[in-house]
Amino acid sequence: QVQLVESGGGLVQPGGSLRLSCAASGFTFSNYAMRWYRQAPGKERELVAFITTTGGSTNYADSVKGRFTISRDNAKNTVYLQMNSLKPEDTAVYLCNVMRLRHDYWGQGTQVTVSS
Repeated sequence: QVQLVESGGGLVQPGGSLRLSCAASGFTFSNYAMRWYRQAPGKERELVAFITTTGGSTNYADSVKGRFTISRDNAKNTVYLQMNSLKPEDTAVYLCNVMRLRHDYWGQGTQVTVSS
């Protein structure tokens, strides 16, 4: 079965950095685009970043462009989200996502809190 396991979240001061990881299993990882979403309390889930199967193309929400970088290692079945220059408004649960056979799969999420 499809499993997505996020890690790397935590508490960081404004201006700091974190690197999130999402380990995937149960499907042929290299065949699927991957996405990072985030959800803050009381807000709708937001698409943060997208990466194609080979990593040759990426897209970002305007709110994170220039600060976040999505990447993947198909040999390790892992997708990453490097987050720099973090702001308090980046505080959220971050989830990775794959759409496979018209079904959305989600990890359990990892909490990112940006606060002084």
